[in-house]
Amino acid sequence: MSSIQDIQNEIVEEFGLFDDWMQRYEYMIELGKSLPLINSEDKNDNLLIKGCQSKLWLKADMKNNKIVFTADSEAIITKGIIAILIRVFSNHSPTSILAANTNFIDEIGLKEHLSPTRANGLASMINQMKYYALAYQSKQNS
Repeated sequence: MSSIQDIQNEIVEEFGLFDDWMQRYEYMIELGKSLPLINSEDKNDNLLIKGCQSKLWLKADMKNNKIVFTADSEAIITKGIIAILIRVFSNHSPTSILAANTNFIDEIGLKEHLSPTRANGLASMINQMKYYALAYQSKQNS
């Protein structure tokens, strides 16, 4: 399995293949279509990410000492963004997730091409994923 950094490097390379941001947005939308969807019964207020412009549900489960994320959103761009983050963080240990940086977001220029509210949502998504990792790490250590 690839490390978080390896996956981030792959994403940077993939985004580098596109000449402009319209193509990158289209690619993100395609990624969103391949998102591992959350079960419909899990679309509840407890799993809603606060701070997102559109509704986004994110769930984390621990399987074989790795966190597996699933999500869904009503907005196609938001789905694409969370699909990228799930690709990076899902199936990794809580420790790896907590230690990971998210510099790849700046490298691909994502944050600067999002509206301020979407950029806040992106930060909220990352924070929530790290909170899940911290919670699971705490459970493992207790």
